[in-house]
Amino acid sequence: MLTYVNATLFDQTSPATMGASALPIIIFSAIFGVIGIALPIIAPKGPNRGIVQCVLILTAVTCWLFWLCCYMAQMNPLIGPKLHQNTILIMAREWGNPLPDMDSWTPPAEHTDH
Repeated sequence: MLTYVNATLFDQTSPATMGASALPIIIFSAIFGVIGIALPIIAPKGPNRGIVQCVLILTAVTCWLFWLCCYMAQMNPLIGPKLHQNTILIMAREWGNPLPDMDSWTPPAEHTDH
């Protein structure tokens, strides 16, 4: 039974292929910066201007923080999919990365179509 996933199965050159890119962080920081900095400056004058400014700033900060946490969680996931041995072997064969013992393997009786 396979207890690990071969790195060649997913065609990864190294574990460092998953990581942060500066471009999305810059783009989303700019978007939420506009919402949290520029929009409160041009908020309409009125009795509730302070509340509108506060809401815009808090919305920008919390949305940006939520996005950043979700983005960072994808960089190095703590858990991965738990795949059955059959699934791993089929994926390897279909993606053109057959495992060495693929030719001698036959599926168990409970996983074959009758």
